[in-house]
Amino acid sequence: MSSNNNFNESPNHFMVLDAISRGMKKIEDIAKVTKLSKDEVELIINDLQTQKLVIKQTKKGFFGNKKIEVYVADTGFKILESKKQELVNKSKYLQQLYETGNRGQMQSYMNDNRMWMPMMLFSGLINAVMFTSMMSFMGMSMNPAENVQSEAQASESGGSGAEDSGAASDTGDTGDYSDMDVGGMDTGGFDSF
Repeated sequence: MSSNNNFNESPNHFMVLDAISRGMKKIEDIAKVTKLSKDEVELIINDLQTQKLVIKQTKKGFFGNKKIEVYVADTGFKILESKKQELVNKSKYLQQLYETGNRGQMQSYMNDNRMWMPMMLFSGLINAVMFTSMMSFMGMSMNPAENVQSEAQASESGGSGAEDSGAASDTGDTGDYSDMDVGGMDTGGFDSF
């Protein structure tokens, strides 16, 4: 994936670049926020370094351990900002289609830009609640990458992601309502007869 053309078609590369631009320096931290595997993040960082979009530095930590830290180069910032602006325009257009209720055109546009949805969710260019609402409107289901990013965005904002929009998901609710206030009604066992 080391050619510029392939890089422009790789949302994961842009998510890693965006995470680094937000101050994530360690591979483990980048993997955690992007929800990508550590191995995949390492490969992407090597690609980005080959293209001179990031700078990888090895520093000495405590006890002589080596730490690798990654920083975005000026070129990387410029490319990231350009891609983000392009995606902002796409998300605005998608939202306009949603507001007008044009399901067919919206579904076609969504399918054409589907690979960028995880990046748009990760970068906050599209709201997770809005996205899940759009998917529900079109009768489409989220792919695993979209689901992970919408849940991550919701947990960052204190919401509950797909649950907020009414989309079906497993919330882990066991049905135990023992702490529920029932307005003075005796909910005891058989001894209350």
